[in-house]
Amino acid sequence: MRFSILTLFPEMFTGVVGHSMLARGVNNGSLAIQLIALRDFALDRHRTVDDTPFGGGPGMVIKPDVLEKALLSIDGWQQAYRVYLSPQGKAFKQQDAMRLAGYPHVVLVCGHYEGVDERFVERYVAEEISLGDFVLTGGEIAALAVLDATARLVPGVLGDEESYRNDSFFHGLLDHPHYTRPASWEAQGGMMRVPNVLLSGHHGAVQQWRRRQSWLRTWLRRPDLLHAAPLTKEEKRLIQAMQHDWEQEYGTDS
Repeated sequence: MRFSILTLFPEMFTGVVGHSMLARGVNNGSLAIQLIALRDFALDRHRTVDDTPFGGGPGMVIKPDVLEKALLSIDGWQQAYRVYLSPQGKAFKQQDAMRLAGYPHVVLVCGHYEGVDERFVERYVAEEISLGDFVLTGGEIAALAVLDATARLVPGVLGDEESYRNDSFFHGLLDHPHYTRPASWEAQGGMMRVPNVLLSGHHGAVQQWRRRQSWLRTWLRRPDLLHAAPLTKEEKRLIQAMQHDWEQEYGTDS
């Protein structure tokens, strides 16, 4: 899979791209990551990439002609799926990462200052994506998050190809708790032990425990996810019973 990233600050990506799973994906050929510095496509000797907004107001807006020139420099840009990282975009979800991972080439456009000229968005952008209901100084951090979440779904990037299938949100639920050695840990405040079922060697019991912990954690922390989660009839019955008991004990506003 190929990523092309239009940014004012390519140096913000180099450290992340050069380490961990992204570096593995690039080194084994599963990923290609191209950083396009917008200032290289400025049209004047001062390398100006922004200007004041028409109509007045604070801040600066990235110029559409600079953005277009940078985009058109990318080989195969016409076939690429083009995303603008923007507070006005829809909130990024795991399902979006899975969808983007299906494209052979994704272009990520990083805004800055007050954003980019809307004409560029109308002409060249297929989708606007946001990390959530907050504002960042620029789109670089958002682009890194989208890059990381999407790239790890590309075959050959992770060391264990199946590991992402147990991630939170992949099946609509939060992930189950994880433990490692030592089995007994003398923490500040007392001994803490790994649940016995994980030491039993009984694969079926372990899987059942993990599944139950997954939907239990989702019910406690993100009950909104349960409406669309693929639950069995028995799991739905248990959750409804727990919900009933909770409301009887604490009321519906808790």
